[in-house]
Amino acid sequence: MGKSILLVAFLLIFISVNPTDVRAASGNDTKKPPAPVPAKPVVDDATNYDVLTPEPETGRNRAFCKSNGACNQKVLTCPAECPERKPKKNKKQKGCFIHCGSKCEATCKWRRAKCNGYGALCYDPRFIGGDGVMFYFHGGKGRSFALVSDTNLQINAHFIGNRPSGRTRDYTWVQSVTVMFDTHMLTISAKKVAQWDESVDVLLVKWDGQEITVPFHGDAEWKTNTGVRLVSVERTDDTNSVRVSVGGLVEFDLKAVPVTKEDDKAHNYQLPSNDAFAHFETQFRFRDLSDEVEGILGKTYRPGYVSPVKRGVAMPIMGGEDKYEVPYLTSAACNVCIFQKKPAAGAGAGGLADV
Repeated sequence: MGKSILLVAFLLIFISVNPTDVRAASGNDTKKPPAPVPAKPVVDDATNYDVLTPEPETGRNRAFCKSNGACNQKVLTCPAECPERKPKKNKKQKGCFIHCGSKCEATCKWRRAKCNGYGALCYDPRFIGGDGVMFYFHGGKGRSFALVSDTNLQINAHFIGNRPSGRTRDYTWVQSVTVMFDTHMLTISAKKVAQWDESVDVLLVKWDGQEITVPFHGDAEWKTNTGVRLVSVERTDDTNSVRVSVGGLVEFDLKAVPVTKEDDKAHNYQLPSNDAFAHFETQFRFRDLSDEVEGILGKTYRPGYVSPVKRGVAMPIMGGEDKYEVPYLTSAACNVCIFQKKPAAGAGAGGLADV
């Protein structure tokens, strides 16, 4: 009798099972996966404005804010001390920075990298982290490393260098930077030149692997709308200096400079006479880093990050070449990298490609 009751109970449970669950358990589920959700455009409130005609009486630049919040539909006018957003004499004049976000103001700022500011990467190469701590990362000549690796952003740098006779390591400088995001990548390099001439532009800019031209006149700006983000490369001096913006992710100033004869002599670099070792002075400003961000520079922006470098010494060294090295400049394959390239429009989950 007891066995009969158990058998009836088992049959009732079996009949009540959802047929879909049975199919899934047997591996025969034919239900199609949901279509990918299109990426929503990223709006950066700080720069979400329309440029208006200059103020008639003073010629000061103005902008109409389209951002959300308290600054919406307000007109911001540049200060008298910096009347133009893009002054032609960048070395001597500050530019007007219009911020339509939470700050809702127009202020004067130098349009160039501050090598002692947060997010700076200059010299051979010296970093200032998001925590304000200075450190050096030597890397190696001819090698590339991940500066930042986040789920939606990867920034790599390629190092050039020289190893003098009798030395155990390379002297290095950053010669190229690649920014990868969504399905796109932007690369900026300093061309190799034998002798430095400030009047000659050495910048090489590529968008998705194709060389592009950044104009020298007019707005002196190249820009594109990916459908998700606004991307721009704007000249901030006559030659060799640009500001790069990737909407909602990062903005950085970059300037190509040589290793001077004075620096060569002072540090005993022993550089060859036929190479000026053109490299970059750069400063990054990030807008949407996650708490898990990685990279030589990226990890210094983590909440609660404590730098492992030795304080109070002339050259605090950050190690980790084995963690951050990538096989080539446009790769996100380092031992700790977390960047995930999104599939192109119409591609399924199997459409992810190596970068």
